[in-house]
Amino acid sequence: MVDLKVTASGYDFAPARAAMQRYIDNDLLSGISSAVMVGRELVDVSCVGWSDKEAQIPLRTDHIFRVFSNTKLITSCAALLLFEEGRIRLDDPIEKFIPQLGNRKVLRPGATSLDDTEPAKGSITIRQLLSHSSGLSYGFFDPGTVIFKALNERGVHNPNTTLAEMVDVLAGLPLIYQPGTSWEYSLAIDVVARLVEVVSGQTFDKFIQARILDPLGMVDTGFVVPQKDRGRLVAYYAGADLMEPMKPGLTRTDNAPFPGAYLSPVARLNGGGGLVSTMPDMVALIRSLLPGGPTLLRPETIALMMTNQSRDSGSASP
Repeated sequence: MVDLKVTASGYDFAPARAAMQRYIDNDLLSGISSAVMVGRELVDVSCVGWSDKEAQIPLRTDHIFRVFSNTKLITSCAALLLFEEGRIRLDDPIEKFIPQLGNRKVLRPGATSLDDTEPAKGSITIRQLLSHSSGLSYGFFDPGTVIFKALNERGVHNPNTTLAEMVDVLAGLPLIYQPGTSWEYSLAIDVVARLVEVVSGQTFDKFIQARILDPLGMVDTGFVVPQKDRGRLVAYYAGADLMEPMKPGLTRTDNAPFPGAYLSPVARLNGGGGLVSTMPDMVALIRSLLPGGPTLLRPETIALMMTNQSRDSGSASP
């Protein structure tokens, strides 16, 4: 586990800590943990609020969080490790590895039926998957739309289905825009997790354990909280109004996104949002992507990650 010792001084974080405390006092959040880095050096570590409001357990740096979409960073790094080995190229069409995702159909603008489509003008590329420009969708950001209904009716988010089964669902549905022409937060990174499985020959959890979590000493990161560590899993609270985040009020909802989530293994190794982790583990991951010491990925790969990918893929580097 990475040491969270603050090694740089000369900064005053009292105002930031006071602001975070106001979120706790105003019943907007139950607890906030933060780590601030300048380069690879920690300049502040703070925990305010509670890991469990009802039991009045103060939040600590070793508490385990559901990291939701921070999972995407690990999934993207997994794919980029395969890229560095020459096993994939960023502009490879996804059907090279997952054939059922080729020959896509695309919903026409304003479509009211899944049949109102046109052929895709090109293949989905791995670069487009990594940059959420593939034409895929999450569904739940588009309530009332054709794709929202179709994705939910077909159980695309069902935790009892594998990544391979999720891909089969996506294969039978149209994209919401032509690949490479727009952007939408989506299931694309879950497709990337399946790509990692296909190319590596390992299940996604085994691959990231061997290639990322173990090498970086991320001892508390995984898809399931071990029985011995369940006391460190923070309680989960929903805000009063998803569309009005500054409205006070928290409701405990430990069984979200499904009953027993993160407490026992499920089939879906959710590459887009399925991991739990701690502050020390996430600091170790971020530090491994910064210059000034050993890095998980090559410097040129990290530089590529930091360039604008929202341009025509035909003009981008391989």
